[in-house]
Amino acid sequence: MYRGNWLRLSVAACLVALLAGSAQAEVRLAAVFSDHIVLQQGCPVPVWGWADAGEKVTVTVAGQTAEATADAGGRWKAALPALKAGGPHTLVVKGAGANAITLNDVLVGEVWLASGQSNMNMPIDWGVFGKWGSPECTAALAKIDDSQLRMFLVGRRTSHKPADDVSGAWKVAKGNAVLKWSAAAYFFGVELRRELGVPVGIVKSAVGGTVIESWMSREALLDVSPDLQASFDRWDRQVAQFDEAAYQKKVAEWQKKADAAKAEGKRPPRRPVRITEHNRMPACLYNGMIAPLVPYAMRGMLWYQGESNASKAALYARRFPAMIRQWRKDWGQAEMPFLFVQLANFRPTKPEPSESQWAELREAQRLALSVPLTAMTVAIDIGDAKDIHPKNKLDVGRRLALGALKLAYGRDIVYSGPLYASMTAEGSKVRLRFEHTGGGLVAKGGGPLKGFAVAGEDGKFVWAEATIDGNSVVVSSDAVTKPVAVRYAWADNPECNLFNAEGLPASPFCTDKWPPAGAGN
Repeated sequence: MYRGNWLRLSVAACLVALLAGSAQAEVRLAAVFSDHIVLQQGCPVPVWGWADAGEKVTVTVAGQTAEATADAGGRWKAALPALKAGGPHTLVVKGAGANAITLNDVLVGEVWLASGQSNMNMPIDWGVFGKWGSPECTAALAKIDDSQLRMFLVGRRTSHKPADDVSGAWKVAKGNAVLKWSAAAYFFGVELRRELGVPVGIVKSAVGGTVIESWMSREALLDVSPDLQASFDRWDRQVAQFDEAAYQKKVAEWQKKADAAKAEGKRPPRRPVRITEHNRMPACLYNGMIAPLVPYAMRGMLWYQGESNASKAALYARRFPAMIRQWRKDWGQAEMPFLFVQLANFRPTKPEPSESQWAELREAQRLALSVPLTAMTVAIDIGDAKDIHPKNKLDVGRRLALGALKLAYGRDIVYSGPLYASMTAEGSKVRLRFEHTGGGLVAKGGGPLKGFAVAGEDGKFVWAEATIDGNSVVVSSDAVTKPVAVRYAWADNPECNLFNAEGLPASPFCTDKWPPAGAGN
């Protein structure tokens, strides 16, 4: 009897081992690889996931095959050769075992990353087509039907360290499926589809109310701001000391209060938040929502953020270019096109020239154009004085697409509004020269130019008269006999009307040294 029991136990143990080995041998893909995916055309396409250490994996799509072997940690990465635009295809991943993963409805085309804060995250059903449920919105949604336009919505996640994966799935642009898509990124995609005639995929990774520091790696931040080491040290200590049991007790207590409030028709209290869930911690969103996407093949990047950094523009001026360089380094593409949106007009209009933190942040964004292969979408004419989330994302998307068509696809087009280039004092007047004048400088709507202010050595700005002279603007004021500096559209919500003939607005700018109000710490 003892011998029989021993044999049965041995057989059972072997079966358990075999089953366990079989389970471990199952190949897994990173979440960004799902049905309806869009792969980047014209370049090697990395595909990655997890399997048993040492396991061989084969990836096949569109007649192309790539192989990889899982490393000691179980991660594998295969590199498919360059693919041609088209589809739909089927992508198959096979490991050494019997299991296989099949992705259906795979397209090859152009892929872009869209990131930032709430104005990039702002979904289509957030007023872009009117109130959801209205006849106008319903009619507009019914017209959305393009199987060649797709978006991957990265799930919100913060992390103390770079995460292995994201959450999300690819969706096709059809009716209600686009309700939660980024409106700015959607209209960008629509324009690219119209101009390029190939599939377009957008990976949207954005969170409202976030600062740029959350989207940068620890290394990149410390490189330009070594003083942040203290913040990282403090966060490290808080994470190390975090008590999960105590946190779960607080959550349980919160749930009781929330249920009671709901039963009484009252607003529930805020849910307790883990220290690692705060979306303003340095590097936390980079770790949770950007690093896990590397090295997904993409053509370029879109960025719409800055509202949460408006009080510290001088710091932004250092960190924004550093973030661009860092993301390009992550993807191993030093010349990846990077397109960004300058802050729109917002808040009441002031009658006299004054300091403005929002103007300073716009200047920090304008100066980032010194980074090669960047383009800035100016939105100073399409904001909303009463809403930090202006609804006109159609023009934002179209203007972003102009930058893409120029930088990524080599189109010979005017893709930017006028940008300040230089100034020359001419007695009591100042001549301002501009780039990207296109078919010529114009005062939109006719009439005199608005938004120019001039100052003498005392640094006091007054409104100036401004006239167009070829590709330059001449400004002057009877109150300033020896002008030394000029500002244009220097306000939260300026009255300004300098455009080029192609209908693109000039960027706000200043010619004086960096104002102190937005220096930050």
